[in-house]
Amino acid sequence: MKTEIAAIRFSILGIFAALCLSPATVRAADAPLRQVISLDGTWQIAEGNLTNLPAAFDHTVPVPGLLDMASPPFEAPGSSIEFKNRSKPSRPADPRREAFWYRRTFRIAGPIPAVALLKVTKACYTTKVFVNGQTVGEHAPNFTPGWFDVLPFLKRDGGENELIIRVGASLAQVPPQITDGYDIEKSRYIPGIYDSVQLILSGTPHVVNVQTVPDMEKKTVRAVIELANAGAGSATVKARCVVREKKSRKPVVVGNGRIAKADVVVSIRNAQLWSPESPFLYELEVDTGADTSVTRFGLRSIRFDAETGFAYLNGKKRFLRGSNVCIFRFFEDVTRGALPWDETWVRNLHRKFKEMHWDSLRYCIGFPPERWYEIADEEGIVIQGEFPVWNCCEKKGWPAAITVADLAAEYTEWMREHWNHPCVAIWDAQNETPNDSVTGPALMAVRDLDLSRRSWDNGWGAPQRPGDTGHWQQALRQQSQAAVSHQRIRLDVAQP
Repeated sequence: MKTEIAAIRFSILGIFAALCLSPATVRAADAPLRQVISLDGTWQIAEGNLTNLPAAFDHTVPVPGLLDMASPPFEAPGSSIEFKNRSKPSRPADPRREAFWYRRTFRIAGPIPAVALLKVTKACYTTKVFVNGQTVGEHAPNFTPGWFDVLPFLKRDGGENELIIRVGASLAQVPPQITDGYDIEKSRYIPGIYDSVQLILSGTPHVVNVQTVPDMEKKTVRAVIELANAGAGSATVKARCVVREKKSRKPVVVGNGRIAKADVVVSIRNAQLWSPESPFLYELEVDTGADTSVTRFGLRSIRFDAETGFAYLNGKKRFLRGSNVCIFRFFEDVTRGALPWDETWVRNLHRKFKEMHWDSLRYCIGFPPERWYEIADEEGIVIQGEFPVWNCCEKKGWPAAITVADLAAEYTEWMREHWNHPCVAIWDAQNETPNDSVTGPALMAVRDLDLSRRSWDNGWGAPQRPGDTGHWQQALRQQSQAAVSHQRIRLDVAQP
């Protein structure tokens, strides 16, 4: 696919105010809108090696889900690490298989448009995609989305398409330069496609990514819109942007403009702020005439005072009360079942947190399915998202193969997926890792990609900028190192 993204900044502040409820951009009859086709559901599944396609797919499994949910069940899916070995560098292999192979079929009604992208939102351990017997590509990271251009491989006669996704069966299949989510307090590492799979069809020029940057004081939202053109022409098009209230669907501003890479500032009439007490949401729709992208956001600000460490939400001091949610530890619970993908259960869980007067959570040592973030947006929970890096034991050390550039690439994919969630308040680079020679430079390499300038936490490493969180963890570690063995340390915490 030929991709052209022009670097044109275009501010239309004021144009929106003047063009209240303009008519829609005229759309060519042969230019389809975006279609997002869910491929979630029951897939066929087989086990085997990394090289050979299985002869038969004689099991089924839900997507999203994990391999211990297969029917009939596989024998002991997921590598296991004994307690005595958990502090050692280890990516154990599964002795029974190297890979699991997912299979399903689908059809596309009507002509295939100019853009066809497959999104595998999250899968462990590493992802390789095949369509109609041909290799499409691979995505090694385990905690961020894999995007695959499947257009050249689709059948154009309305026939049945075969989609196969291969995932590694254990930590042994994770390349050495990729994070694996190692956690010394868990034993099982169960593979699977644990988040949604979507086929995204559209005309072109099409929207690649949107970043919303709310300004609570000015009651505006800045939208940085990346466009690409799958054809031979320029990506500069006549586009239409609409901001709506999410719940009521009421438009609050509409406008038109010619954009390539747009940097749009929109004033919001009768603006309502997002907070745990009132989690008000908006939608930004971008229409190129061939593609329509909808991005959800909230109007809020959050920062941490560099001197006191206090959080300020929408300009007011706020004490964030809550706890940790370690989804990958829950994954190994034998009673877990399908609960992490049961929307009613997940929503009730977050509501129980609110009933306990908790308004914040740390999604700890890994990311739950994307629907959890949407529910946190809707229910009003402030989230500290923690990247699954934990190397607290000195004898485990830092994985030498993971460089600053490798980790920064994974951080970038993570940020692009999550930066529009109003619930996300803190990027957390790692958990309790003293050696921050990689995490510190990696987070500094990517942090300015987030135009909302959220604070970062660097675990047991040093805070990288004034206003970053983590000062108290660093102070606690320094006191612990200075203490006599087995001496109890008492911390006096000032009451608000």
